[in-house]
Amino acid sequence: MRKFVIGFVVLGITLALACSLLLPDELVVKGPILNSITGRSIDAPAPETVGRRFVVAPGYRVELFAEGIQNARFMRFSPQGTLIVSQPRLGRLLQVDRDADGDGRSDGQRVVVEGLDRPHGFDFSTDRIFIGEGGAIARIGYAESGPDDLRAAGEPTRIVTGLPEGENHWTRTLRIGPDGMLYLTIGSSCNVCLEKDPRRAAMMRYAIDGSSEEIYAAGLRNSVGFDWRPGTHELYATDNGRDLLGDDIPPCELNRIERAAFYGWPFAWGDNQPDPDFGKGQPARIRASIPPAHAFGAHQAPLGITFLRHPAQPADYRGAALVALHGSWNRSELSGYEVVSLHWDADGRISQRDFLTGFLAGDDVIGRPVDVAEGPDGAIYVSDDYAAAIYRITRSDASHPAASLASDRPTPKIVDDPLAGLDPDTREAAVERGTALFAEKACASCHVEGRAMPGVVVKPIENLAARYTVESLAGFLLTPQPPMPVVDLPEPDRIALAAYLLDQDTKARRAAAP
Repeated sequence: MRKFVIGFVVLGITLALACSLLLPDELVVKGPILNSITGRSIDAPAPETVGRRFVVAPGYRVELFAEGIQNARFMRFSPQGTLIVSQPRLGRLLQVDRDADGDGRSDGQRVVVEGLDRPHGFDFSTDRIFIGEGGAIARIGYAESGPDDLRAAGEPTRIVTGLPEGENHWTRTLRIGPDGMLYLTIGSSCNVCLEKDPRRAAMMRYAIDGSSEEIYAAGLRNSVGFDWRPGTHELYATDNGRDLLGDDIPPCELNRIERAAFYGWPFAWGDNQPDPDFGKGQPARIRASIPPAHAFGAHQAPLGITFLRHPAQPADYRGAALVALHGSWNRSELSGYEVVSLHWDADGRISQRDFLTGFLAGDDVIGRPVDVAEGPDGAIYVSDDYAAAIYRITRSDASHPAASLASDRPTPKIVDDPLAGLDPDTREAAVERGTALFAEKACASCHVEGRAMPGVVVKPIENLAARYTVESLAGFLLTPQPPMPVVDLPEPDRIALAAYLLDQDTKARRAAAP
C-alpha cells in the first residue's frame, strides 16, 4: 500500500510538471494543483502575514481563527452554535471550539464523527446530522448541551446508498431545504462528456428519510455550494465550468435552481454558447437550457456560497451572498483565490465585489478558500483546505455587536418578564398581532403537541427568555437554524411574533412555578 501511495504521488507530480511544460496554452496547468492530487497542505500564514496580505471589505476585519485542520472543507453551525467542519480525506467531522478566552483564536478541536467515506456537505436537524458521503447519505444522532459540547450518538446509518462515485468530482454537498427535504449535488464524472448515470452533473432531492429520490435539476457540471436567498424561496448554486478551452472561457456560474430545469452541461455554457465538443447538432437542448444568473471568471472555481442573514451585518451586506473562489489551475495567469460578495438590486440584477483578498499575490498562493459560514453572532468564517485553516471575519467597529463572539458576552439570565419594558397598550397590540401571525404561518404544526403534522417531531417553544430579548428573537426568526424556514415577514411583524412567543413563554413559566 505504501509503495502504491508513493507511486501515485510521483506519477501526479510528473504529470503536473509535464503538463505545465509541454501542453499548449489552452491545456496549461498552473497553481497549487499538487495539493488536490496529493492532499498536501501548507502552514497557515502567520498573524503578521494575515495583517499584511489580506484585505477585507470596509467595516470588517479578518484574523486567523484556527489552524492545523487538514483538508478543511464545508462548515455548518449546530442549532446551539457549535462550529463543525468536514475533513473528507480524513473521513471525519471536526468540532472547532469558540474563542472563550478572548485571544482571537479557537480554544481547541475535537473529532465528532469519524470512519466516514469522504464526508463533505452536511446539515443538522433537531437531533440528527445528515452527511453527504462519496457514495451515500449518512445519518447519525447527536446531542448537545450548549456550544462546544456536541456529541454523536450511536453509529452512522446510510439512508441512501448506491450514489455514483469515483472518477472526477467526488465531493457531495448536502443541505436540508426550507421544505424539510434533503438536497444533494453530484458532480460530473469527467471534464465534459455524456454521462451514463443521469444523477451525475445534477442536484438531487430526497425525503428526510432518504426515500423519494428525484433529479431536482440537471446540466450542472459541478455545483459544489448552494443556499436559499433570505426572504424568498430562491435557490442558488455555484457551478464550475469546464476546462481546456483557454484562459477566458467558459465562465464559472451562479445558477438560480428551479425544479426540473436544465442548465446546459455538456451541450452549452455561459449565455447558451454551444460547447465546441458536444454542442453541435443540439440546438433544441441549448435553447432549452437556462443561462446563469451571474457569471464568474473562467476557471475561478466557485465553491461554497452563503447568504448573510444576521441583522448585525451592515445593511448593504444583509441578504448578500458570499462565495469562496477556490482558484484556477487551468489558466496561464492564476485567478480566483478570494471571497467575493454578490448583491441583488431591486430589479434582481446581481453585482460582484471583492470581500476577502490576499490569498493570491502574483503567483504566490498562501491559501484556497472553500466555504463560508455565518455564525450565530454574525461573525463570518472561511475555511481553507490549502493552508489547513479557518479565518474569522468580524465587524471592525469594536462597539458593534458582530465585532465580538457570543461567547464573550455575559450569559443571558432568565428574566421574569422580557416584555416588562413595554407599555401595556404597545404590549397588547404586539401580542395580538403576533397571535395572528403564529396562526397565519402555521407555527403550531411544528411546535404545539396535538397540532403537529403526521411524522413531525414537535419542537416545543420554551425557555426563550433565557436566550432572547424581543429584538434578538426577531433577528433569529430571520436567521433560523434549518430545517426551520426563514420567517419571511417585515421587521415590525417579526417583532410582534417575537413578543407573542416571549409572552407565551412567560405565562407558561409562571403557570409551572410552585
